[in-house]
Amino acid sequence: MPVTLSSTFIPVHDPDAALSFYGDALGLEVRTDVASGGFRWVTVGAPGQDVDIVLFQPHGGRTQEEGDALLALVTKGSIQAAIFRSEDLDATFEKVRSSGAEVVQEPTSQPWGARDCAFRDPSGNLVRIAQA
Repeated sequence: MPVTLSSTFIPVHDPDAALSFYGDALGLEVRTDVASGGFRWVTVGAPGQDVDIVLFQPHGGRTQEEGDALLALVTKGSIQAAIFRSEDLDATFEKVRSSGAEVVQEPTSQPWGARDCAFRDPSGNLVRIAQA
């Protein structure tokens, strides 16, 4: 019986800025956007892929102390958010860069065989994109 991934979580401090990055720059589709108790629960995903990426606010459902600790890690860029794949890495890189996203690494061939690039999302999470 195979196990598959259904959801993964990325902490974001500003859901609107996150939607601009993950939706507009990366081209992910918004699947849910629900407000509750002063927080938003937003899921996005790649068209045709049945995996939800939950963009969540660090203080939602946590104590103030826990939320502050997580937010501090996020804003320092200490969290690797995700590694995406693109059929055309160079075109994807240019699209994301033109959105104003912080470039961490331009497309580069890595010693382990992958060719990838890296950005920080508006919350500071490290996002890598690899050539498919």
